[in-house]
Amino acid sequence: MEKTYVIKGKPESKWVLFDASRQSLGRLATQIAFYLLGKHKPDFTPGVEMGDYVVVINASQLGLTQRLLNDKNYYRHSGYPGGIKKTSLPEMMNNHPDRVVRAAVWGMLPHNKIGRKLIKRLKIYPGSEHPHAAQNPNPVA
Repeated sequence: MEKTYVIKGKPESKWVLFDASRQSLGRLATQIAFYLLGKHKPDFTPGVEMGDYVVVINASQLGLTQRLLNDKNYYRHSGYPGGIKKTSLPEMMNNHPDRVVRAAVWGMLPHNKIGRKLIKRLKIYPGSEHPHAAQNPNPVA
């Protein structure tokens, strides 16, 4: 019987840069979630926070299909009766393009303590400028 490998200590985290211009939202979100979870590393261990920090630039230039722009809505509820609010995707892209990417990535992460820690490692910017040049993020092709 083979023993299961479990990494000891806290693994080193790197910084990764994604350019979201003209990319599909779902495909971009799966790649980001993959890097946040650390599944690209050969010593990946489930349940251990070992992913990288992810910087996303050009979030306002996502390549979205016409059907998605027509049909996709974001909902939130205040907790009061009749307190549901609906925001369409074009409206969300105009006001908060970072929230569109964050919502897509959050749907692909585990909804527990680890997932809440991982989503904090995601930094999203609508333009091409970001304040993380000192971390020297490696661009992902």
